[in-house]
Amino acid sequence: MAVRIRLKKLGRRHLPFYRIVATDAQQGIKGREIEVLGTYAPSHKDPEKVLSFDRERVEYWLSVGALPSDTVRNLLKREGVK
Repeated sequence: MAVRIRLKKLGRRHLPFYRIVATDAQQGIKGREIEVLGTYAPSHKDPEKVLSFDRERVEYWLSVGALPSDTVRNLLKREGVK
């Protein structure tokens, strides 16, 4: 089973909200996730609440071979994770 770390879109029109999830690569975008790792709210007014995630769990999934999507890779790089 190949695991991907990607964004799962929630929220409403013009107010996006995403969950950072570990999911099976074969599942669709709206598929069942293995674990919720954090949140990303790009339109939040407080810059500290735009991105929040469990660093320890993200590093665990990366260590066992999970591949982040391009967007998640950029978000993690900005926060100093691998």
